[in-house]
Amino acid sequence: MNNHFTITINDDNGVKQFNLHQIVKKFLWYIAMFVGFVALIAVGTILYLNHSVDQIELKRQNTQLAFEELKDKNIELDLSMKDTKMKLLTKKKELTEVSDYLSEIETLIGLAPVAEMSLKERVSLTKLNSEHMATLLQFIPSGSPIEYNGITSKYGYRVHPTLKRKEFHRGLDMKAPMKTPVYATADGIVEYAGYHEKSGFGNLVIIQHNYGFKAYFAHLNSVVTKAGKFVKKGDLIAYTGNSGMSSGPHLHYEIRFVQRTVNPFYFVKWNVQNYKTIFEKENTVPWQSLITATAHIKIPNPTQTPPSSQLALRLKEK
Repeated sequence: MNNHFTITINDDNGVKQFNLHQIVKKFLWYIAMFVGFVALIAVGTILYLNHSVDQIELKRQNTQLAFEELKDKNIELDLSMKDTKMKLLTKKKELTEVSDYLSEIETLIGLAPVAEMSLKERVSLTKLNSEHMATLLQFIPSGSPIEYNGITSKYGYRVHPTLKRKEFHRGLDMKAPMKTPVYATADGIVEYAGYHEKSGFGNLVIIQHNYGFKAYFAHLNSVVTKAGKFVKKGDLIAYTGNSGMSSGPHLHYEIRFVQRTVNPFYFVKWNVQNYKTIFEKENTVPWQSLITATAHIKIPNPTQTPPSSQLALRLKEK
């Protein structure tokens, strides 16, 4: 059995032969196989690591992209939160202003704000009371029938300008140049419209209102309504003049309740701003009964007569 093998090397110096034992041959073969195996594992490991690095880099890029998207969303959310906060602050400010305005209205119409009452409940209650006020101001004479320029003769005893004797003046003589528009001061039916010789009122309009009230408009230049016609508050009914027993152009304005005269001046001044004053000033009218009788009535479109009259009256009072 041959346990040797020969390695022959040819070079310039000739041929050289080396005899190696078979064991050395096997040893070298195993080393070669081991080196090849290690090299194969190394190549596989390098390839695997390269693939892993690529995957990690891809995940890193995806994570970075997700982070940037999340960052942008956070910025948008932060801006949205700031915008919402500003809107909430604005709404809070508006609600505070509304509450303040509502408090002024509550004070104006005589309501005492309740601490535990919500804003919605306060608005509802104020609306209910405001509607009731509008009802009374629509059905009962209120406001000036002409553009207010002052009073020449008050309600009460006086010396008659033409008869020159002391007598009770049942109305107001209101300053007005000839042909000043005259408006109805409440809803009602025209009871009389024309010349009234016996009373000395000259051209006269009488309007029958609800709940026992009547309004007289006397010494008119001309009448633009007629008996039996329904008029609404603010409707034009006549023009001022100097007809009848009169010493000059003006409007004689008179209000009666159940045939008894009342001081028209309180009714001329009567509006939302001084709503309760008339209840104290004119105590011959059973106001509580009227308030109870009208509590369930609602006027959809209340009117005023005329706006210029109320403005002029307020300016005069100042």
